[in-house]
Amino acid sequence: MAPPSSRRSGFSKKAQFSLFTGYLLAGAGALLGLALLTLSLWQPTAFAPLRGLAGDVVAPAGEVTAVARSGQQGFFSGIAGYFRAGSQNAALREEMELARIRLAEAEAVKAENRRLKALLGLQDKAVKPVAVARLVGSTATSGRRFAFLGAGSSDGVRPGMPVLSERGVIGRVLETGRASARVLLLTDSESVLPVRRANGDVVAFAEGRGDGMLRVRLVNLGINPLKPGDLMVTSGAGGYYRPGVAVAVITETTPDGGIARLVAEPSATNYVAVEPVYQPEAVAALRAQRAATGDVDNADREEEPAPPAAQAAQAAPSPSPSPTASATPDQGDE
Repeated sequence: MAPPSSRRSGFSKKAQFSLFTGYLLAGAGALLGLALLTLSLWQPTAFAPLRGLAGDVVAPAGEVTAVARSGQQGFFSGIAGYFRAGSQNAALREEMELARIRLAEAEAVKAENRRLKALLGLQDKAVKPVAVARLVGSTATSGRRFAFLGAGSSDGVRPGMPVLSERGVIGRVLETGRASARVLLLTDSESVLPVRRANGDVVAFAEGRGDGMLRVRLVNLGINPLKPGDLMVTSGAGGYYRPGVAVAVITETTPDGGIARLVAEPSATNYVAVEPVYQPEAVAALRAQRAATGDVDNADREEEPAPPAAQAAQAAPSPSPSPTASATPDQGDE
């Protein structure tokens, strides 16, 4: 019988020699690795030249990959920054405007403190809001400007209470229901608010024009000290609003004052705070005085009348039902 044609590898001398050589090399590699490991543990600085040489060899390749990675990151960052630039600029502008308003309010408070420094025993207390509610909506298509508040008499809201946002004055409560209230906005044509410049003693009246803007009329006529960019704040006269709250910014000047835009835009306001009347005794006395003179309607509906306006109304030969006319009886429209 003939032997099989295929034989196992063990019968091949060449295969046995190759297998033996592989084992020998593996053993030699293991011994060399063990020797190098022992040497590195015993003398760590022995391989410093080799590591430096290896680093020099791979450094150019590392620089190329680093440059490519940085360029790729910069490219994508540039694209992302381009698309985010608009929103970031808008956010920065809003933050700068808020910071400017807060700075002007702080200056106004500082000036008010200087004026009250001589009055010993007078202490300002933190104002706690009566209610914080959502501003449901506001009118913007007629001369009468009202807003509706999601809080009413059951929440402690009463007519005459000032309504403020985080930016400044919105208006004051005109009528209240059990769970809602109607707010007279500053831009209403029947609204008159005593104000002063934040960084000075320039006093004026801010009158609503019914078009979303305010007309600022100076009390003392002469050289107009106002200029575009001036911030007007509440003066505290009339007793409704506490002094130093931001109202409007002058956009252009007129011979008797200027035109101003609101700092707190009702259409862009979600939540507002209803504060108590700043000086309820003064407001009650003013209403009683107006009721005694027969001006009952305006006693409840006028927006924060000031003592100079009341004196002018009393001195006029025939009292005018318009708060604008009573505030400045000797001034005409431009």
